[in-house]
Amino acid sequence: MSSIAVLGAGKIGESLLSGLLHAGREPSDLLFTERHPERAAELTDRLGIEHVEIGEAVRRADVLVIAVKPQDIEPVLTEAAPALAPGTLVVSLCAGLPTKLFERRLPEGTPVVRVMPNTPMVVGEAMSAISPGSHAAEGHLELVEELLRSVGQVVRVPETQQDAVTALSGSGPAYFFYLVEAMIDAGILLGIPRATAADLIVQSAVGAATMLRDGSEGHPVILREAVTSPGGTTIAGIRELEKHGVRAALIDAIEAARDRSAELGRAHD
Repeated sequence: MSSIAVLGAGKIGESLLSGLLHAGREPSDLLFTERHPERAAELTDRLGIEHVEIGEAVRRADVLVIAVKPQDIEPVLTEAAPALAPGTLVVSLCAGLPTKLFERRLPEGTPVVRVMPNTPMVVGEAMSAISPGSHAAEGHLELVEELLRSVGQVVRVPETQQDAVTALSGSGPAYFFYLVEAMIDAGILLGIPRATAADLIVQSAVGAATMLRDGSEGHPVILREAVTSPGGTTIAGIRELEKHGVRAALIDAIEAARDRSAELGRAHD
């Protein structure tokens, strides 16, 4: 069984480590790096996983998962490159960073798989999209899929689509949270207590998502039309959404996020 080191134990890194443990990985098969000593000690106590420095993590791991912020990648690669053994699989969870960046900075022939996860990983419901670099083979992709299924669902996409995936599913939870926040505020405006409004909206969101995922008529248009009676309350509300350009605003927001993802990658050219 491969030993796995996660460089960067933020929310995503910690969630992956927790998911791997729940999927049956032994703590002794896992390592992590974390620059804040208090955070490192807390994770070691809670998860039973050894905290090491980057150089040691690179030397000991068969799979190196890099889960740092994009702006922090340069010093991490500078420290990792000299210690990286031939054949070590590098998995990038860094938004916007192309596989060619890692291939350029790491030893020749290093297999790299780019991943765009999202924050529902913390509850085991992530949506992750993976793309191979030029040296990653089918076996590498299958291994990454196995790892990520411990924290949610996985799809393969061409790397040319990764910036769009980042905007759509990587940032997507924030858009849902934004809409839920607005709907709760609307409930308060209509005289419903905040806690009650939150219960109403959150459960409605959970139920609607379940219908989209599990229902036999999962297309959103069909499901929306089933709620929209002629001359009823729902169509009156939808008319206002269309009048205020909510659909167009969401499309523009996702395009802007796509462009920002591409910009993050170009910053390291």
